[in-house]
Amino acid sequence: MGQALLLAFGLLLVIEGLFPLLAPQAWKDTFSRLIGLRDGQLRTIGLIAVVLGASLLVSFS
Repeated sequence: MGQALLLAFGLLLVIEGLFPLLAPQAWKDTFSRLIGLRDGQLRTIGLIAVVLGASLLVSFS
């Protein structure tokens, strides 16, 4: 279980690092737009991400 968690975290870091590596200006623009969102909007985005991620984990385990 611990090894799988570390592998998943490593994959997350690789995927998260691709966007700023390949398109740094678009990455900055995206974060600038996120700053303008209200807290409720950010929470909704976070909830959707958690639900989708959990659904994928359940589906493939």
